[in-house]
Amino acid sequence: MTLVERFFDYISYDTQSDEETNMTPSTPGQMVFVKHLKEELEKMGLEEITLDDNGYLMASLPSNTDKTVPTVGFIAHVDTAPDMSGKHVNPRIVTDYDGNDIVLNQEQGIVLSPADFPELKDYIGQDLIVTDGTTLLGADDKAGIAEIVTAVAYLQAHPEIKHGKIRIAFNPDEEIGKGAHKFDVERFGCEFAYTMDGGEIGELEYENFNAAYAKVTIKGRNVHPGSAKHKMVNSIRVAANFIEMLPRWETPEHTEGYEGFYHLVGIQGSVEQTVLTYIIRDHDRNRFESRKKEIEHLVRKTNTEYPGSTSVEMGDQYYNMREKIEPVMHIVNYAEEAMRMAGVKPKVQPIRGGTDGAQLSFKGLPCPNIFAGGLNFHGRYEFAPVPSMEKASEVIVNICKIVAER
Repeated sequence: MTLVERFFDYISYDTQSDEETNMTPSTPGQMVFVKHLKEELEKMGLEEITLDDNGYLMASLPSNTDKTVPTVGFIAHVDTAPDMSGKHVNPRIVTDYDGNDIVLNQEQGIVLSPADFPELKDYIGQDLIVTDGTTLLGADDKAGIAEIVTAVAYLQAHPEIKHGKIRIAFNPDEEIGKGAHKFDVERFGCEFAYTMDGGEIGELEYENFNAAYAKVTIKGRNVHPGSAKHKMVNSIRVAANFIEMLPRWETPEHTEGYEGFYHLVGIQGSVEQTVLTYIIRDHDRNRFESRKKEIEHLVRKTNTEYPGSTSVEMGDQYYNMREKIEPVMHIVNYAEEAMRMAGVKPKVQPIRGGTDGAQLSFKGLPCPNIFAGGLNFHGRYEFAPVPSMEKASEVIVNICKIVAER
């Protein structure tokens, strides 16, 4: 199977995760898919294949060198984002892209346009995999899975390329922040690894947001509106005041680079009770802690005006992995060298998000993130340039070469 054939096979499985189920994996489709992957790895003749009850699939390609070489791992997640359906994905290839609008869905008037997504112009002349406008594509992160499996198959077919033991792992529920929660680092048995979960070609990341969630609950007092004067407390209006007290420019749509934000991701409300769900992000740990304290301050302020009305449940999700990667920067250097060998210019930049690698790094497995090649993740405008995916797979092969030569 070619890389593209694998990718098309993988995205035919609906693996959308769901943070509300409190199960691992969070949806049954993910387990269906990893069982399919397990069968493929078995047919390839890989060793030490394990699939646990939580949907974590691991396998090994044995070393083919007499040298003592560190065991290196490659990781990708099987789930797709809850933001949009990944069921019945109907991809097509736009061959030799000409730089103009791509009509994804004529009937619904859905167009992928460089006017809205100027990065399309970077891929003129290339083959692009796009959606039909009704689902996401699933390159995040089934492109990563296809690239890893294709790289392993290439190494099997080319025994002249010497490499140490290679471990691969595919895990559930990255998109809901739980991908690394039940990842058995000891069983994986690597000195270091790479997640193939980045975006456009060249991306190499070892810094990510510190992340927390905040669930603000505001209780009101409902009274018949005809006799509500000085009695009713409308929790929706109180919630609106709370929202307005946070800095309006410190939101995702107004920030970039190392700038953090408060992101209101959900509102559920009635007069009696309103719940605001936020995610809090910042690369700098001190600013991150200050953001959490600001939420707590606003809860106290709201309670001063409406006594006993407001409470917050807040918890950390993951931290910036930079502090865990910097002591082993040679693994970032390996990836940079591997990209240059493939003719790819490395783009070292912070992740405005998180990866399983962040949590894994804090569990003792240093794990930078490498591009998988897709763009516009989590929605109908997601697309994947085929050459970018091919280069990602080549980078994996090159890393294995480099590690064996050191």
